[in-house]
Amino acid sequence: MKPVLQNHFLIAMPGIEDPFFKKSVIYICKHDSNGTMGIIINKPIENLKIKDILIKLKIKDIKKANKEINKPVILGGPQYGDRGFILHSSKKKFSSSIKVSKETLITTSKDILESIEKLENPKNILVALGYCSWKKNQLENELLENSWLTAPANSYVLFKVPMKKKWDEAAKILGADIKKIAINFGHA
Repeated sequence: MKPVLQNHFLIAMPGIEDPFFKKSVIYICKHDSNGTMGIIINKPIENLKIKDILIKLKIKDIKKANKEINKPVILGGPQYGDRGFILHSSKKKFSSSIKVSKETLITTSKDILESIEKLENPKNILVALGYCSWKKNQLENELLENSWLTAPANSYVLFKVPMKKKWDEAAKILGADIKKIAINFGHA
């Protein structure tokens, strides 16, 4: 199976009421015959910034770090909420980086956080705790049930759009106003 949805946004339909996924935008990092893995990119954890993580991990000299450390940490999904996942655009590959697209990598190692502290790349970064996953064919079935929209991902929505606007902006990639999409519909 070709990873059709990798490097795409999964956009929650207005009818989703589950608090984890309501108005969520998920960046799909992996999609293959075994299932799907993604990171919610628009649910900031209240009162937790990247600099707080750096302090907890005893990474020194955060006063010299780039401005990215003032970004909020995101609730990436319901699985493994105690593990960090860093989405970034960097030419440098870190010890546990996986390339998602030409522009975007996901990293789970501490060395990326140390590079932020040293004012190095990456300039674009999202730090998430936890992730989302779907078993084989589970996401495909949810798509058939009209639970999600999919759109090709772009760096602008991923890294630059404010958290509160990502849901609307991701849908605009498709030319849709997400707030005007009907939630009651049938299948032909």
